[in-house]
This record gives sequence, C-alpha cells and structure tokens, in this order.
Amino acid sequence: MKERIILHCDLNNFFASVSLLSNPTLYDMPVAVCGSIEARHGIVLAKNEIAKKYGVKTAEAVWEAKQKCPELVTIPPDYKKYHEYSHKAREIYSRYTDLIEPFGIDECWLDVTGSTLLFGTGEQIANKIRCDIKRELGITISVGVSFNKVFAKLGSDMKKPDAVTVISRDNFKQKVWPLPINDLLFVGKKTAEKLNQNGIFTVEDVTKCDDDMLAHLLGKAGKQLKCYALGEDTSPVTPPREDDMPKSIGRTTTPPKDITTRDEVWKIFIGISEEISRILHEKNLYVSTIQVHTRDTNLKTKEYAHTLTNPLNTSILLAREAIKIFESNYTWDLPLRSVGFRVSNLKGDNVAYQPDLFGNDNDDQKQEIIENSILKVRKKFGFDSLKRGTNCDE
Repeated sequence: MKERIILHCDLNNFFASVSLLSNPTLYDMPVAVCGSIEARHGIVLAKNEIAKKYGVKTAEAVWEAKQKCPELVTIPPDYKKYHEYSHKAREIYSRYTDLIEPFGIDECWLDVTGSTLLFGTGEQIANKIRCDIKRELGITISVGVSFNKVFAKLGSDMKKPDAVTVISRDNFKQKVWPLPINDLLFVGKKTAEKLNQNGIFTVEDVTKCDDDMLAHLLGKAGKQLKCYALGEDTSPVTPPREDDMPKSIGRTTTPPKDITTRDEVWKIFIGISEEISRILHEKNLYVSTIQVHTRDTNLKTKEYAHTLTNPLNTSILLAREAIKIFESNYTWDLPLRSVGFRVSNLKGDNVAYQPDLFGNDNDDQKQEIIENSILKVRKKFGFDSLKRGTNCDE
C-alpha cells in the first residue's frame, strides 16, 4: 500500500497578519489584535511576530501585554475578513487536492497522496502552496509534511513563519521524540501535568510506558497517545460534508454595562435567536432543548435547560422560550455580567409535530409564516435589509 502524504497548513499569526493587510504602516511595529476593552473583552486575540518577541501572548489581558511592550499597537478584530481569507486559502489548497479537513479557521490537513504525479513530492507541493499563499494573499504559512496527521501538525509548529518541515519515517524519532509531551496533539495542560507527575516529560517517554499504566492514568486515551508517539496514527483526512449537523448552536453576550433588567435580557435574546434561527433554517433543523446561560457580577455561572414539547426553529419563539426559562430561574440577587442561550438536541425537518388540541398554537404557525417571509427578503437583499424592532416585547 502506498505511503500516505499528509500536509498540515497553518496560516501564520492569522488574525494579526490579515488585519495588517489593511494597516501596512504598522508592519514594522509590535501589533496585537484585541477584543474591545470598552466592551470588557480586553484580551489579546492574536499578535504579530514583533509583538511575540516581546513576550506578548494570546489570551492575556491587554494591560499585561502593554506592561511587556509599552509600544504595542492594538487593533480590533475583523472577523468578516478572517473568514474571507480562510476561504481564499482553502481555494488555493483545492488546486492540489480535494481531501481537505479544516482544523479551525486558520489550519487545515490535506491528503496529497494522489497528487504527486501532477505536482511532485509532498515537500514540493507544500512549497508550492507556501508560495501561492504568500504571492496571492500577502500572508505567510507554515506547512508540515508527514505520513500521518499528528506528525504533520507537529511539523507545521516546528518552523514559523513561512516554512516547510518534513517529518518522515526515517527522521521522526530524532525530530519528534525529544519534544515535550505537551507538544503532541490533544495533550492539554491538565493531561501534561498528570503525565509529568508520573515521570513522563517527552514524547519518547510515552513510547516506553507500560500500556496498563497509561490506561490507569488516561483511560482509553492513554493507548491512543502512545500510538501517536510511535507514529501509528491512521486517522483519515476527512472533508466536511454539506449535511454535517451541528450538535448545538448558541452565543453568550457581554455588554458594555452590567445587565439589570429583564428587558435588557430580552433584547439580547432576540439578537441571539435571530442568528440561531438563520442557521437552523439553512440546515433544515429544529430545536428540542434550550439552555440559558447566566454569569453574575461575582462571576458565578449558572445554566438552566428546558426540553420543549414541540421542536422549534423560529427566532421569536426561541427567544420567548429562552426568556421564560430565564424568568423561572434567575432571581436578580445580583446584576448580570453576561447572558445567552444555546439550543441543542437538534433534529431534521422530518420531526413529528404534535398540534395543540385547543388551538393555542395558531400564533406559532403565524410566526413561522412571518419568519419564512423575513428570511426570503434577507436572502435576496441582505441580512440588514430587515431588522426586528427590539424595543417591542413578545
């Protein structure tokens, strides 16, 4: 059987790199993309290479970053542009293979095993992609080339920015085994700490561990981790399918000021429900469970779930159910820092609907008709062509 050739493509400092395309005067300065301090999301979302050299880290508070780098320039995120460039990068990958598996907005695995006759070796394909991205998009990429997904991911992490790294069967013991165990895919902070406490510090250390010991420490994941370290990952590169169904959809909002009234919560729920409903209609899904999330000013988080008698996908009805759950559970002992809701237990459009025997669901049916009309208008003229009057109550 032919040896697989897997690439892992990682767009370097993606948010910062794309944002700098619109701010070329900042190229030679330390720059961080940050959530709005005024909106209390004042953390570093991404940084460029210059800021990284000052020790600026993703997810740290802006004030901490500026202590390390007083000259740090902060700019707001532009998610629309990030999605645009992510899509453009994947169009470039598709020139070389149709086996593309996204791993976040800025990373993808590619299986190019069947592409070598047309485009050359895995390393040559990786360099073609690297040059295409740089020339056409104006940003850089690091690509790992290997015989499995785990090592390809490690390869893309080894040299940054604008680099290609090959991890083969001949060199993986020299390149991979000396690495700290937390460099291995899916080894998080807690898992690494648990392994370190038991004398496992490097990838090679895992290969020498007894299977029973790993099973005791990590359960079934212990055996899988050892397979990864030995280069025995056989997981395929799996492109997303059009009919892939999300397990849940939702959002939490942290407004600039604390939330003190039920009306403020209602307005937030209306906004969230519109986003959720749009996705549900696109995928022909209905909701059976709604989970409301609250976080008070003492940062205490609570969640309240309710299963619906009849599945829904209409925005106003989802918002009504969410506010009912909220009012039944939250007692306003403290103002709220953030609030939101999530829908789950999603079902296709062939779900059985049990009508109200007393005719009380007529309004629901009317709302569904209105919702469908709104969606048609928005599809034709854009989402902002119709806006719900959020000052109106249910």
